[in-house]
Amino acid sequence: MEYKIIGQTVPAVEMTLRQGEVVYTQSGGMTYQTEGIQMKTNARGGVLKSLGRAFSGESIFMAHYSAETDGAKIAFSTTVPGSIVPVNMADLPNGLIIQKGSFLCAENTVSTQVTFTKKFSSGLFGGEGFILQKATGSGLLFLEVDGDMITMTLQPGETIKVDTGNVVAFENSVSYQIETVKGLGNIFLGGEGLFLTKLVGPGRVILQTQNFGDFVGRIVPFLPSKN
Repeated sequence: MEYKIIGQTVPAVEMTLRQGEVVYTQSGGMTYQTEGIQMKTNARGGVLKSLGRAFSGESIFMAHYSAETDGAKIAFSTTVPGSIVPVNMADLPNGLIIQKGSFLCAENTVSTQVTFTKKFSSGLFGGEGFILQKATGSGLLFLEVDGDMITMTLQPGETIKVDTGNVVAFENSVSYQIETVKGLGNIFLGGEGLFLTKLVGPGRVILQTQNFGDFVGRIVPFLPSKN
């Protein structure tokens, strides 16, 4: 499979497939395709895995696109302004943990399943991020980043605290937990969220500069009301 990223504001990844190659995405994720592509929609991995995807904010059903001829093309676009990040899963034998909403598409040789943080309190009180996805396998995985991408490699024991909505993905070697912002004044007057995501190395971390949930919250007061 060959691919190229098209566009900058709301980019797309265009793939050129060989006969028999298969890629998959959430239902409704495809932008365009040429002749020679066959589509099949199913609950990838069975009912339990599909229900797990629903908990993580993804589609229950996944659309699979297979090439019937060499050179068939298909493209998938981001849903908001941002960027697309290709990840070669062969470089991550222990897998990659993905924040909900960050999965765009992948080769059929990549598997995704729901995973949980080690501490139940992280999900119970932390809002976003309790139920994540773990990607494993070989082949290419494409992530959707809102805004611009920030990547860093944490050394063993090195820690970074991030607004949960700005986390895209991190290697399985990175430990993850939710912690509360300290100080009542900071909580009620600081203008930030009540919780932060604590990531501890070693491993690679991918962040995004745009927290789309916060962005939506900022524009809602300016939308016209029915009154």
